[in-house]
Amino acid sequence: MFEQAFRNIDDVLRKEAGCTTELDYTEQTSWLLFLKYLDGLEQDKALEAEFAGKPYAYILEPAYRWESWAAPKDATGQPDHQRALTGDDLRDFVNDRLFPYLHGFTSRASGPNTIEYKIGQIFGEIKNKISSGYNLREIIEQIDELRFRSQTEKHELSHLYEAKIKNMGNAGRNGGEYYTPRPLIRAMVRVVQPRLGERIYDGAVGSAGFLCEAFDYLRATPGLTTGDMERLQSSTFYGKEKKSLAYVIAIMNMILHGIEAPNILHTNTLTENLADVQERDRYEIVLANPPFGGKERKEVQQNFPIRTGETAFLFLQHFIKMLKAGGRGGVVIKNTFLSNSDNAAVSLRKLLLESCNLHTILDCPSGTFQGAGVKTVVLFFEKGAPTRHIWYYQLDPGRNLGKTNPLNDDDLAEFVELQQRRADSPQSWTVDAARIDPTTFDLSVKNPNGGEEITHRDPSDILDEITALDAESADVLEVIRGLL
Repeated sequence: MFEQAFRNIDDVLRKEAGCTTELDYTEQTSWLLFLKYLDGLEQDKALEAEFAGKPYAYILEPAYRWESWAAPKDATGQPDHQRALTGDDLRDFVNDRLFPYLHGFTSRASGPNTIEYKIGQIFGEIKNKISSGYNLREIIEQIDELRFRSQTEKHELSHLYEAKIKNMGNAGRNGGEYYTPRPLIRAMVRVVQPRLGERIYDGAVGSAGFLCEAFDYLRATPGLTTGDMERLQSSTFYGKEKKSLAYVIAIMNMILHGIEAPNILHTNTLTENLADVQERDRYEIVLANPPFGGKERKEVQQNFPIRTGETAFLFLQHFIKMLKAGGRGGVVIKNTFLSNSDNAAVSLRKLLLESCNLHTILDCPSGTFQGAGVKTVVLFFEKGAPTRHIWYYQLDPGRNLGKTNPLNDDDLAEFVELQQRRADSPQSWTVDAARIDPTTFDLSVKNPNGGEEITHRDPSDILDEITALDAESADVLEVIRGLL
């Protein structure tokens, strides 16, 4: 039933001129799903309060509740078509009254970690793109049929929602930045092995895939108590996201996975000055796939000791800083990070090797990330002690990966198993850190068992490096001119 409803919703959205991509379909489905979820949550809490003989204070005023404007019911519980808004009346109510009211929660909420604040943030960032009130009525009727009060229903809906996010990832470069293949995330979580009581952070949260998978991993811990579940709900998972659409999707994705008020902030992580990070700001676990290929402004670069326009390099510095001593990280990065010869890349590799134990590098094959068109590696490290040995694993699924043939959990099973022992195999080997060139800190190495070298320089990377070197030269010349 859920799957067919999602298909029907997409069919209606395709009629809308303002909805042209999978990103639009997911965004518009998300805000409606969120309000339907919120209605169910309020009803559950009101019922619990009634059983306990206590009053319940609704978050939304009566006129803005789902049951009032979206899906009013008659005395028998059937849809009341006489009271249900439609056409221009529905569209105007949503645009002129509902969205402004919901956005107002940002200023009315008691704090940023409340569900009220999340409501305000979500409806301040997205817009209703469904211009036809009749199309909107059709979609609402499909959404209203969905039930996600039970864990089983939430589980099914979360899988369907993940499928929509995956479709966004397959839609092209813009969508791909929101989606990291879930088999890769699950393997990273199993390597890092988060434990109850540890706080997990992703400063480039995207669709919150890392946090959702880490939640599922910890929720499967035997013997969880009520206190453990409360801690998982409220004080374990933290994220930040710059882009509005990704922020909304992350919130909805975590809610569907069972976290009612996600600790996700809508902010540009890189505008935070690393010099201001205090011990209380740090986390035990970092899991992330920061955007790569982006360029940051000079004023943002001032927040980092190693200044570079490359977004991923700034994020890696941020993640190292945000880890507690003994904290563990798993971070996806473009594979050319291992060998780029520009000053920033060399300095960052030096920082990583000297301040962290970079114990594992997973080399991912082409096609791992749909639509991204780049090769990546995953860096696994522990903060607080220098690197002594690096265990490399060259992932080879034995087939070409693509949209119709994606990465799966079985492809990564050997990596996860061997990584626990750092065992050598035809696909894995260990390098002594003492053998790494202390002038370049180059981490690219050839598989001694006959495989290819880990890292390939493609023309775009070389051009990017030339541009970076030119920019560095220009900065030097500017300084020299200032001294003359």
